[in-house]
Amino acid sequence: MQIVANMIEAHVFAPSDAGVETLLLKRAPDRAYPNVWQMVTGHVEEGETAWRTALREIEEETGLTPREFFVAPTTNAFYDPKRDALSIIPVFLAVVDRDSTPRLSDEHSEMRWFTPERAAPLLAWKGQRDALAVCAEYLTNERSFLEFVGLPTTA
Repeated sequence: MQIVANMIEAHVFAPSDAGVETLLLKRAPDRAYPNVWQMVTGHVEEGETAWRTALREIEEETGLTPREFFVAPTTNAFYDPKRDALSIIPVFLAVVDRDSTPRLSDEHSEMRWFTPERAAPLLAWKGQRDALAVCAEYLTNERSFLEFVGLPTTA
């Protein structure tokens, strides 16, 4: 079995009247995992760092540029039996202004802002729901013990 780390997961949040909201994207019906709601995801290109991949994917999939950007103190993981590989996925948190207007890419059929509570049941995998909760806690809980590492907002 091999261990691979060639994907990223990026949760985009914005302040709202409800506290914070997260942007979810619905995968296009002609893509892998059709019609599944997800955060920004993507593959690391040759010679690219994971955090730069996250910024690139956020821009490609939403047209947004974060005003704050962090590596979250959690990872996601899954086993792929076809490749006999364990994929480890770093998680990133991007904060954008609520008046930012995301644009829909051809990878997705829909996008929508949700409170974390409404978003969580829409995510297919427990690891994604857990990462969403970690990011939401960091942004909303003044007494959070989580430590996020700040990153540049441009590659």
